[in-house]
Amino acid sequence: MADLALAEPLRRSQLVEGLRSRLAEIVPTLRVIAEGVLGADSSIDFVGVEPTGRAVLILIGEEGDDLELIGRAIAQRAWVEPRMRDWIQLAPDLGLRPGAGARSVVLCPSFRYETEAAAAALGSGTVSLVRYRTVQSGGRLEILIEPVAREIARVPTPPRPVDPASPAFRTGLSHEDLGLTAEEYVAFE
Repeated sequence: MADLALAEPLRRSQLVEGLRSRLAEIVPTLRVIAEGVLGADSSIDFVGVEPTGRAVLILIGEEGDDLELIGRAIAQRAWVEPRMRDWIQLAPDLGLRPGAGARSVVLCPSFRYETEAAAAALGSGTVSLVRYRTVQSGGRLEILIEPVAREIARVPTPPRPVDPASPAFRTGLSHEDLGLTAEEYVAFE
């Protein structure tokens, strides 16, 4: 096996060209129907369609673009969905279906926690995140791709310290949680 080493980022045109041939690995059933589509004030790198008739919007970003790109992905979905009926009317053989909706795939070298949490909050089937890396393998440049796990680990909230002087409620609430005045508290005793 050849040694792998991280390579310098590719120019955008090289990156888009390199990822074009890898789209089937990202969305196995995807059929690309357009490239470089002007959407909601910016370009959608690839527009594809799944066998279900759902549109797939693919956006490619560079290091540090992840938060902006997830916002663009949401905006592009909002822009595409009402236009799908027009696209179907203009080109009925595209395979798009009315009401099938759209989803986005965002590709970046890395994703911050906030980006992953935002994608998870949108729900599965809305925005998928995929990492890419450019590596040197032997004498060739290659692009590695890796889907980002959908579940975001929640940081557990530490339990509040229990005041041994105050009686514990079965719910774990404290007197402070109830926010009762002294008069209200006495009425419950």
